[in-house]
Amino acid sequence: MIQRDYLIVGAGIGGATVCESLREYDSKGSVTLVGYESALPYHRSLLIPTLLSGKKSDPKALAKLYCHPPEWYEKNKIEMRMETLVTQLNLERKIAVLNSGQVIEFRKCCLAMGSRSRRLQVAGSNLGKILHLRNLRDVLALKEMIATEKKIFIIGSGFVAAESASVLQGLGIKVQILCSTPHLWQKWLDPETAQWLTEYFATHGVPLLNETLNGFEGKTVLRNIQTKSGNRIAAELAIIADGVEPNLGLVLNTPLGSPNGVPVNDYLETDEKGFYAVGDLALYPDPVFGSVRRTEHCDVTLEQGRVAGANMTGKKRQRFKMFPRHSSTVFDLRFDFVGDFSQAPVRYEIDGDRSKRSFRTRYYQGPKLMGMVLCNQSAEAVKAAEEEITQAHKH
Repeated sequence: MIQRDYLIVGAGIGGATVCESLREYDSKGSVTLVGYESALPYHRSLLIPTLLSGKKSDPKALAKLYCHPPEWYEKNKIEMRMETLVTQLNLERKIAVLNSGQVIEFRKCCLAMGSRSRRLQVAGSNLGKILHLRNLRDVLALKEMIATEKKIFIIGSGFVAAESASVLQGLGIKVQILCSTPHLWQKWLDPETAQWLTEYFATHGVPLLNETLNGFEGKTVLRNIQTKSGNRIAAELAIIADGVEPNLGLVLNTPLGSPNGVPVNDYLETDEKGFYAVGDLALYPDPVFGSVRRTEHCDVTLEQGRVAGANMTGKKRQRFKMFPRHSSTVFDLRFDFVGDFSQAPVRYEIDGDRSKRSFRTRYYQGPKLMGMVLCNQSAEAVKAAEEEITQAHKH
């Protein structure tokens, strides 16, 4: 049986950051990181803008994506087990069984499995030329395919759909978005701003087709997209960008699991002592808005990895405190979402001018300010928005 002080399950930026933090506070403890991908931990959020942009391949582009070069893990004595899955966890004995049949006994464990693309339950979803954009292999495959396929449909209306469409259109590719909502980002924007953004995409050559997907047609590769209204649309390539769901299979029927994530306290530790969770699957207490929150954003994952790693060593005990926010860039628009967008606002106020691509919008639930969306605003303005919302929840 293999014995380790620390086991990290999941080789994304969360797992890599946990390793960094472990080594900052414990230079001698034995560490094993297990991940199912063949590539070393990389920044998933940078895949599309880094690898797809530009007409020529940048030989250094791939290296820029990695959290650390291979020698960093060797120097810091981090044992990397790539293309490996943990198939079972024994919480009482603190034992992990790998798909190789090997068994690791550990003192402490951090779950950092992240999330996976939501699979559409429609006919033809296994045809060729239908891609999900979730990992390095997906984006490298797309990079090859766009050299010949010039008519692409993107299924979805969220951040990955919009960001992918803006990058691909900039490469001269004909892109169309198909989604069941009449406007982009309806979950996070007020109706007027969502409509303005959708029209902005249309003026930049990316129209939105408001239809519900019924299925895909073709013998072995995609030929048509079929909608529930009966339309059959010719398509050379389809990208599924219909959101993600946390990778909870390993813990689903254990005390670590819940339907919406792995519950942790403000130290990112679960009720099972010695087990921590970070990233897309961590369900953590929200000190500003109350209740619990699970956030799918790289900045949150990085901070959680830093905090969890320190806490696992026991040498620097600290709480995870981070105001909910994320950003997205499409065409020449940078959006910052600050606050709680879990419910549709009952009232909103805009400050600035959408037509000038510079504004901020406040969103309210009753009299309480819940969130702000800022378009092409400074870092100082984003920080001020966070402080304004925090103050609104102190009374």
